Amino acid sequence: MTETVRSILDRKGRALYALPPEASVYDAIALMAEKGIGALLVVEEGRIAGVVSERDYARKVILKGKHSKETRLEEVMTSEVITVTPDHTVDECMRIMTDCRIRHLPVLDAGRLAGIISIGDLVRTIIAAQEATIKELHNYIAGGYPG
Repeated sequence: MTETVRSILDRKGRALYALPPEASVYDAIALMAEKGIGALLVVEEGRIAGVVSERDYARKVILKGKHSKETRLEEVMTSEVITVTPDHTVDECMRIMTDCRIRHLPVLDAGRLAGIISIGDLVRTIIAAQEATIKELHNYIAGGYPG
């Protein structure tokens, strides 16, 4: 598939939700619930310091008996953040997510934060492309394909 991250961001928007490293895990979970998202960026002085997800909350807070209002994001965030550019393809992003076992990819455009994509964004894009291909094949078989 040759569709790019840029086209996904153009469709879904470039809204970003972030908190500083010293924010509490509780604040992060509350913001994720409010916005209906599964991960947040942790940003410090305009740069990505990490990513925190519901998975981090479950594994690094709940299972370890920590308290979300007392635990800071910097204690549980993933600090080795893998990013992509708007020119990465959907296939490249799927490969990265699969190989690295992650569900969210921040997007940097010329070094500046431009958005974030999720595995759900990629799956929706792939399904839409497959549906378009099926429709084209059906039209071709039925004799309605433009020639």
